[in-house]
Amino acid sequence: MLRKMGEAVARVARKVNETVESSSDTLDLADCKLVSFPICIYKVLRNVSDQIHLITLANNELKSLTSKFMTTFSQLRELRLEGNYLYRLPNEVSSLQHLRAIDLSRNQFQDFPEQLTTLPALETINLEENEIVDVPVEKLAAMPALRVINLRLNPLSAEVRVIAPPLIKFDMLMSPEDTHAPLP
Repeated sequence: MLRKMGEAVARVARKVNETVESSSDTLDLADCKLVSFPICIYKVLRNVSDQIHLITLANNELKSLTSKFMTTFSQLRELRLEGNYLYRLPNEVSSLQHLRAIDLSRNQFQDFPEQLTTLPALETINLEENEIVDVPVEKLAAMPALRVINLRLNPLSAEVRVIAPPLIKFDMLMSPEDTHAPLP
C-alpha cells in the first residue's frame, strides 16, 4: 500500500513539474487517486498559476474543491472535474470570469451549482449523470455566452422539461423522460 501511495505521489509531482518546466497552460492530474487538491501544488505553481488555462482533475476521488483553488487559478478557461464525488462548488467559483467550459459529469450533485450562472464567458456546462432534479432555467437563459448544457441521465423534474425549451436559446441536452441515471 505504501508503495502504491508513493507511486501516486511521484506521478502527481512529475505532472506538476512538467507543467512548470514546459510553461504549459495545462495541468493534467486525471486518474491520480486524489482525495483533495494537494496544498503543496499551490506553492510550486505560484509563479505560473495565471498561465494555466486548463486543469483536468478527472477520475479522482475528490469530494470538494476549496475556495483557494478557485481564486488561485482564476485565469482558467476550462475545468474538467468529471468522475469524482463532488456534490457542491465553493462560492468562489464566481471568480473564474474567463471560464468557458466546465465538466462536472459523473459526480454527486443533487442541486444545480447556481454559482455557474454568474460566469459571463461560460459556454458549456456538462452535468451529465448526477442527481439533479431542478435547474434555474431563468438564470441559465440569461447567461450571455452559454451554448450547451448537458443534463442527460439526471432525474429532471417534469416542470424543468416543460418550462425550459421555450425560454432557452442554447442546447439543453436531456435524457428521454423515462430514462433515469443508472444506480451505482
